[in-house]
Amino acid sequence: MKKAGAAEKKRVRRSSAASQNSTRDPSNDTPPRKQAAKKDVYQLFAEKVRDHKELESRWAVLQETRVEYFRGKDFVSFLRNHPELKEILESDKNLETEDIANALLRKNLLVRCDRVVKTLRPGKKKLSTWPAHLEIFPEQIFSDNDAFFAWTFVKRRPLWQTLLSFCWPVLTLAICLFPVYPHRCKLLILYSCAGVLLVILSLLLVRAAIFGAIWVILGKRVWIFPNILAEEATLGELFRFWPKKDEEERPKWTARLFFAVVAVLVILLLRHHAPDEAARARYHKRMSNIIDDVLEWNPRLALSGMMEKQPDVANATEPDRNFSDTSQTSSEKTTASDRIAETILEQHENEETGNTQDNHQHQQQHHDNI
Repeated sequence: MKKAGAAEKKRVRRSSAASQNSTRDPSNDTPPRKQAAKKDVYQLFAEKVRDHKELESRWAVLQETRVEYFRGKDFVSFLRNHPELKEILESDKNLETEDIANALLRKNLLVRCDRVVKTLRPGKKKLSTWPAHLEIFPEQIFSDNDAFFAWTFVKRRPLWQTLLSFCWPVLTLAICLFPVYPHRCKLLILYSCAGVLLVILSLLLVRAAIFGAIWVILGKRVWIFPNILAEEATLGELFRFWPKKDEEERPKWTARLFFAVVAVLVILLLRHHAPDEAARARYHKRMSNIIDDVLEWNPRLALSGMMEKQPDVANATEPDRNFSDTSQTSSEKTTASDRIAETILEQHENEETGNTQDNHQHQQQHHDNI
């Protein structure tokens, strides 16, 4: 009886499985590996779009995290100009741009964001085109009307960045070993760093002077190399020479006149209190001495200098020589003084003998006269 019941249960299971297979959609009848590959299609599409240079993007802070984001209208125009990227989606390549973006949002490859500052700042006519601070938008739906979308996955590092990461410890060790470099290497590194620093400072001074002159004369804000001090800028944006159009209001002529007078007074004050040639020479000598100490440092010279600076060792090694030198000088001084004293005594004795002889002759003549 038990065997018959077990056989009936197996039949029921087989029949139910057959019915499920008959009602299954043939389009979904794919192995699990192929389904996983189909799910990764959007991941590949997102990575390809993110690495493309035509899609304009920026970096911003989203909940204390730096993210790379783009605008909705830029995404629409990008896919319109590059329809070949949709081939990565395979069966979904005929979808509209809005549907593709919504699929990316559902798969958490994108997140819709909104600007934190939604009010105009004083002196500006419109909001910033690329805000630096973002927040998550409540409705995660694609839109091309002032909507921002940030990538949520970590971008794959290229091979050169991985190799470069291994070079940082070597570079740090090389910087620490700078004092033991040869003299020519030290000079090369010193002049290279000084030249780069001089170029940066000169560029900042020139761009500030150009901005001040144009702002005072024409009332416009023109910063050459506008992104040179930006913390979040790509390499292409960093070396952009000409700025974009000024979006702020034109300054008043009273403010321009005031700052022009202040600039002239500051220049005259600095010229009046400029250091003279003697002060410049002293400062140059002091700085050159510091640089020479760094460039001419050598472990052997440092050890020999340390030995020479120890007074106890020097006194302990040469006490007899100092004593002999002092004794010789003292003996020389005593002999010289004795010689001088003897000559003085001889002269005094000669004078006394001469005086006694004169007195004796004078007495004898006086006796003869008597």
